[in-house]
Amino acid sequence: MVSPDKVLKAFRLTEKSNKASSELNQYTFEVFPSATRQTIRAAVEQTFKVTVTRVNVMNVKGKPTKSRKGVPGFKSDRKKAVVTLKEGDKIELV
Repeated sequence: MVSPDKVLKAFRLTEKSNKASSELNQYTFEVFPSATRQTIRAAVEQTFKVTVTRVNVMNVKGKPTKSRKGVPGFKSDRKKAVVTLKEGDKIELV
């Protein structure tokens, strides 16, 4: 079993994710690129003591950037997971 701190990076708090958590019982996490659906499910269930019904995973490509000197570069790629919880379960962020 993989420890949750090797799977979950951060909780995503945006306007869209806040609306999804209040209306659809879905929570968005930033995860490590090596994380799979099964490891994400286990990490969320172990960390927050809830029951996960569905896990959706997205790979987000890094955007092109420029430095102050005009040197082109890229922001790093990242992976997001949208986790749907069983009806009645909640994750409290205090």
